[in-house]
Amino acid sequence: MADPQNQKWPDQLWVVRHGQSAGNVARDAAEAAGVPVIDIADRDMDVPLSALGVDQACALGRWVGSLAPEARPNVFLCSPYIRARQTMQHVIEAGRLSVEDVSTVVDERLREKEFGLLDRLTHRGIRERFPDLFEQRRHVGKFYFRPPGGESWCDVILRLRSLLDTVTREYRRERVMVIAHQVIVNCMRYLIERLDETQVLAIDRQGDVPNCGVTLYGFDAAAGRNGKLKLQKANFVVPLEVSGTPVTAEPDVPAAAKP
Repeated sequence: MADPQNQKWPDQLWVVRHGQSAGNVARDAAEAAGVPVIDIADRDMDVPLSALGVDQACALGRWVGSLAPEARPNVFLCSPYIRARQTMQHVIEAGRLSVEDVSTVVDERLREKEFGLLDRLTHRGIRERFPDLFEQRRHVGKFYFRPPGGESWCDVILRLRSLLDTVTREYRRERVMVIAHQVIVNCMRYLIERLDETQVLAIDRQGDVPNCGVTLYGFDAAAGRNGKLKLQKANFVVPLEVSGTPVTAEPDVPAAAKP
C-alpha cells in the first residue's frame, strides 16, 4: 500500500470530449453531400458548440452537480478552443458549482490535433487533392503520420506528457476534469494506461469518442509502488442518456480514413 504522502496523482481524473460542435455538424453534411471541403467559415479554434452540444454539456453538468460534494471535480483543465471552453462553462453552470470551490485553467497543450494542409477537407477531398499524402497515411498509419503543417498522434502525446507532469506536480490528491477533444482523450488513455500503438488504435477503431463522453480514472493506492490511476469508466454517456439528451460521436474535422 502506497504512503498517502507519496501520492503524485489526483484522487480522480475525468477526461471528457467537448459537446457536439457546429464543425461536427458541418462535417457530416459535407460527407453526406460528397463534397471535398467542409463548409466552416470560422477557424477551427473558433468553432462553437451546436445547440445539441449545449444540451449535452448541460446534461453532463447536472450529473456532475448530482455527485456528493467530495466526489465532484474541483479543478478544470480545458482546451483553449471555443467548443471546449463553452463545454466547461456549461458544465460548471448547470452543475451549480461554486466559483469559489473550483479552479479553471485553459491550457494550450490540450488543443485539438493540428491537421495542417488537410484542415477542413473531407475523406474525398484528401484523396482527390493530395493523393500522395492519402497513400502515405494509409501506409504509415494515423499514429505516426504527420500531415504537412500538422501533427501526428505522437506529436500530441509529446505535449500531453508535459501536461501530465503539470498535473502530478500541481494537482495531486485533487479531483480534476479535463475537457478537450477526441484525439486528446485517446492519447491521454495511451499515456495513463501505458498502451502501445496497436492497443490505442484498437480502441480508436471501436468507435469515435462520444461528445461529452466521460473517461474516468480513480487513484488506486494498492497499484504499483506509489499507487496509480486505474480506469473506472470509458466513454461513459449515462449522464446524457438519463436526461434524454441525444448521444453523438462524430469524428472531428477533417475526416480521415481508418487505417
